[in-house]
Amino acid sequence: MSKTQIRAALGCCLLAAAILSWAQAVRKPGLWQMTSTMTWQKTPMPPGVTLPQGAPNPFASMTSTTQVCLTQEMIDKYGAPMPASQAQESCTMSNVVLKPTSMTAEMTCTGRMNIHATMESSWPDGNTAHGKVHFTGTMQMGANSIPVEYTVESTSTYKGADCGSVKPLPMPPSK
Repeated sequence: MSKTQIRAALGCCLLAAAILSWAQAVRKPGLWQMTSTMTWQKTPMPPGVTLPQGAPNPFASMTSTTQVCLTQEMIDKYGAPMPASQAQESCTMSNVVLKPTSMTAEMTCTGRMNIHATMESSWPDGNTAHGKVHFTGTMQMGANSIPVEYTVESTSTYKGADCGSVKPLPMPPSK
């Protein structure tokens, strides 16, 4: 190899390292405030069942705001916090594709809900992130297994490096 080729290869390696270092710095570990909207495409409510007049529909779209502790381990492995359902079910992650400002993955869970989820998250800057998780599968209701489908879309805002009393959710294993 000539000196020019060695310098060019070394320059490319240094540029790649700088880009990777910058990309990791964009995602900040710490406390994030996440506002999520859950929308049911297929609810577990059996066909023909009606709610009493004035009763709230538990399967209507709903928005909630929570605080999430994002750890450096989550950033390194998945780029984003995992959905809360993984804490209640037996879930595994697969097909994780982590890019400098986004990630995609699949999640499979078994238990009271047997679901498959496709996930995507993007972070245009160090203080904001957007996510979408689409779930399909079945939910156990008594002796019956009912088909379900729902989507959770979220926007997260960085609040600070200290998570305070907010504990990180456990991370699911990867396949």
